[in-house]
Amino acid sequence: MTTFKDRSDAFADLGARLSIAEVVETLVDGDVPIKLTAYDGSTTGPVDSDFALEIRNPRGINYLANAPGDLGLARAYIAGDMDAAGVHPGDPYEILAAMTDLKFKRPSALSLVAIARSLGWERLRPVPPPPQETVPRWRRIAMEGLRHSKARDAEVIHHHYDVSNAFYEYVLGPSMTYTCACYGERDWTLEQAQENKYRLVFEKLRLKEGDRLLDIGCGWGGMVRYAAKRGVRVIGATLSAEQAAWAQKKIAEEGLGDLAEVRYSDYRDVPEGQFDALSSIGLTEHIGVHNYPSYFRFIQSKLRDGGLFLNHCITRPDNTRTTKAGDFIDRYVFPDGELIGSGRIISDIQNAGLEVVHEENLREHYALTLTEWCKNLVANWDACVAEAGEGTAKVWGLYMAGSRLGFERNVVQLHQVLGVKLSSSGVPEVPLRPWWQP
Repeated sequence: MTTFKDRSDAFADLGARLSIAEVVETLVDGDVPIKLTAYDGSTTGPVDSDFALEIRNPRGINYLANAPGDLGLARAYIAGDMDAAGVHPGDPYEILAAMTDLKFKRPSALSLVAIARSLGWERLRPVPPPPQETVPRWRRIAMEGLRHSKARDAEVIHHHYDVSNAFYEYVLGPSMTYTCACYGERDWTLEQAQENKYRLVFEKLRLKEGDRLLDIGCGWGGMVRYAAKRGVRVIGATLSAEQAAWAQKKIAEEGLGDLAEVRYSDYRDVPEGQFDALSSIGLTEHIGVHNYPSYFRFIQSKLRDGGLFLNHCITRPDNTRTTKAGDFIDRYVFPDGELIGSGRIISDIQNAGLEVVHEENLREHYALTLTEWCKNLVANWDACVAEAGEGTAKVWGLYMAGSRLGFERNVVQLHQVLGVKLSSSGVPEVPLRPWWQP
């Protein structure tokens, strides 16, 4: 049977106009997996689909035509020019799962002529993206300096983390912990699992009352406060002013000021040294792979002989893929974020002079964590929209649901790597076997 897509080149020759559904079909490689409707009344995809996308206006198709793929879809959806039916915007997981096999392609020259003739050349002129989108990488260099300079890192962290503390409280829950939890059982609550994660890190680092801990990229100070409540003296560092203010307020409320401090500071500007332990929970993703050697050398320099270091971060499932994030993640969520496999991370930790004594993958735990965050966003949707705007709330629903899918399908993983700084004698000063409860 002849399809719309088969006829697109013929339309170009004949001068006929394509419907919006036919335009979409020329941009898709293969079949459209869910129902799609458009403002001109045309449709494509399976009519009995449980989910549907509706392109509401010409700007929606402009976004898709100028950036076929995840970025164009995200722009149209976040701007409100495309609606998703069958899911809540706080958790669009099911429609994303149904669209997993959706692939876009570069249309042929004749197809481009047909699209332009059908839509009108003026409709193909790029229009500004939604305000939640940051500028492309090349423009960031001109505006903020080289990637992973202190100034640019500060701006990137501000873009992601300084949305609103109230918004994060709605999404993350009482723990205000924006990193992968560690579940003992699948039916644990999010708070149980986050508390267990801090317990696991604390025990792996062999911390005890009177020890000194440096927690870099400390977020809202969850690890800082967990350790301080157990008598450990802790310094946390974050590049988010809102995180630091929230954490310091919480430290004061809990009477931990004599033991704990969260600084609004680049970790590279922490002058103290000779720490008993150092934790990095969710920071390595922002460092940049080419900066790993200097990053882990910094960590090694801050530890006393025998001190322990734990690195907790998202990784690729191997060490061969591109380190750069996809367009949507780079423009809307983690500008300049980079990921690589755990093998590269372990190698660079070893090359910095730290002995790796343990490593584990918590991939499935992150999928469970993201499921709970999406539930929180759905439950608090109206409050989140009032706090940060509908566009930003949509970004977070899309990002978290898509990330859950990525962890479930092993597109990304979450690894904890434990290292120790050896003394000159080479004695590790740790027990022969793991000393913590899993």
